[in-house]
Amino acid sequence: MSNVIEMTHPLIQHKITRLRDKNTGTAEFSSLVEEIAMLMGYEALKDLPLEDIEIETPIETCKSPVISGKKLAIVPILRAGLGMVSGVQALVPTAKIGHIGLYRDEVTHIPHEYYCKLPDPISERLIVVTDPMLATGGSAIAAVDFIKQHGGKKIKFMSIIAAPEGLKKLQEAHPDIQIYVGHIDRELNENAYICPGLGDAGDRIFGTK
Repeated sequence: MSNVIEMTHPLIQHKITRLRDKNTGTAEFSSLVEEIAMLMGYEALKDLPLEDIEIETPIETCKSPVISGKKLAIVPILRAGLGMVSGVQALVPTAKIGHIGLYRDEVTHIPHEYYCKLPDPISERLIVVTDPMLATGGSAIAAVDFIKQHGGKKIKFMSIIAAPEGLKKLQEAHPDIQIYVGHIDRELNENAYICPGLGDAGDRIFGTK
């Protein structure tokens, strides 16, 4: 999986173990998601383009690099993806935030877009799509489809936990995007839950059932 980067950093792995624990409460869970997103973002954004500008230090004038172009767009898949936004935004405070809302047809299980608001012009930005869980891959594929339809070109997808089945489908549907995952879990069960997983990320982030 050449376009899939699985994070092996000890800090990420340690924090994912805390996420998995059913005794981890809402406040700690939300903080951990944010921290993991920041650590993953540090790696995912290592190829941001730079340009030199002239500044004055207390000693002299010099040329020094800054992030160039229209910079970054962070696009969470609602609602669980929201939990990862602040972690990535802490790295790049100038990043613009978009949102994609999807619902799944109860009969066909096909995802449909109910909300999509992206920074303009999206075509000139590096887009980081966030969703803590990559299970069947349906929502991830649909979200990237919608972003491409709106003109997005350079897309990275960030997920804390991924099932091999969903990862394979996303990679096949969008071989041109980079996929960053904190851990590739064993499998999906018959109810499409990731195993061993961490339960429902949205419920655990927002304290709902």
